[in-house]
Amino acid sequence: MGDVSLDHGVMVITGVMASGKSTVAQLLAERLPRTVHVRGDVFRRMLVSGRREIEPPRNGERAEVAEEAIEQLRLRYRVSASTADLYAAAGWTAVVQDVVLGELLKPYLDAIRSRPLYLVVLAPSAQSVAEREAARAKSGYGSWTVGHLDHYLRHDTPRLGLWLDSTGQTPAETVDAILGSLDEARIAE
Repeated sequence: MGDVSLDHGVMVITGVMASGKSTVAQLLAERLPRTVHVRGDVFRRMLVSGRREIEPPRNGERAEVAEEAIEQLRLRYRVSASTADLYAAAGWTAVVQDVVLGELLKPYLDAIRSRPLYLVVLAPSAQSVAEREAARAKSGYGSWTVGHLDHYLRHDTPRLGLWLDSTGQTPAETVDAILGSLDEARIAE
């Protein structure tokens, strides 16, 4: 498919853990000229002491989340949005990859000032994600379950950008699908 240009904008790749975000974002970045891969989790890991993790809902109810954990998450999102904007302003295309779901997605996209802005939500089946998670050397879920995050993705996340069921796709096929659907992925200005 050759070089494709996103006009030095920002492409956000989100989805639940083990949905293929890292692999797809890296392959996408490799297919585009002058591109940087911004990994949101790097900013979470920069917090050395005092880091608070967001806990899943308990007993079928939406859990009260510690305000400190939410503030740390919002800070991480502001840092990654600013990083993407700085790279885009310098003439790079920023491919940002992170878990940004639910009511935090729209404010995250609003924090990114660069245009064009694209959003891809990777939404493979929960079964496929569970199989990927079981095969990984690392565990990203901690006290969460695939079912918790899959439900949150499908029921609480606004339907913005390109939603892609990548269940039966290879990562390269997913990148091809993204590049073939840029108009759908583009967030209106």
